[in-house]
Amino acid sequence: MDDRKILIVEDERKIADTLKFGLEEKGYHVDVAYDGNIGYRYFKSYKFNLIILDINLPGINGFELCKMIRKENSTIPIIMVTSLPTIDDKIEGYDSGADDYIVKPFEFKELLLKIRVLLKRTLFQQVPIGNILHAGDLEMNLDSKEVKRGGIKINLTAKEFQLLEFLLRNKNKVVSRADLATSVWDIDFERNTNVIDVYISYLRNKVDKNFEHKLIQTQVGMGYILKEN
Repeated sequence: MDDRKILIVEDERKIADTLKFGLEEKGYHVDVAYDGNIGYRYFKSYKFNLIILDINLPGINGFELCKMIRKENSTIPIIMVTSLPTIDDKIEGYDSGADDYIVKPFEFKELLLKIRVLLKRTLFQQVPIGNILHAGDLEMNLDSKEVKRGGIKINLTAKEFQLLEFLLRNKNKVVSRADLATSVWDIDFERNTNVIDVYISYLRNKVDKNFEHKLIQTQVGMGYILKEN
């Protein structure tokens, strides 16, 4: 079975063709779509293991295409490739369902590393490790991707779901920002970024705001802990 099939959706042909050539040299099987509509048709027609997705695309832009893909496939790794470097752009990318984000210009080796990490993580997630995670009255169903607290359904983005899953798997343990950056975002922790704190805030608003017991707690100078009791 081919588990190294990649779809590149990129309208700059020189970049797309260069990436295709480089990835095929590394043993990956690569298809290229030069606009969002074609990219979506490829996604619907063929099975891919990972998608590399530009943001500024003709037809359907990368953010919208990512959301469309996520509605139909919640697990396929998506790397957004863009020239938009701001933290707001990165947050929008993650909110759209992207797993990782790389800014042009970038080193090909950096992209290869992200691909390997995401494919390895996907393979690991295929191993049965328990379908339901609990912490007090919080419940996460890994099959249906549903989260409930006190029986009330909570709607999360793909990145919020991944963050909460990591916290649940490490409940009652302090996890550092570096742990979260590596395990949830697959990036090295940068002290000047607040993306982790922003997403913790998103989670608190959805998971804790309307409940007396606050599950997600800050350990000053150390990180965060999802505390069951």
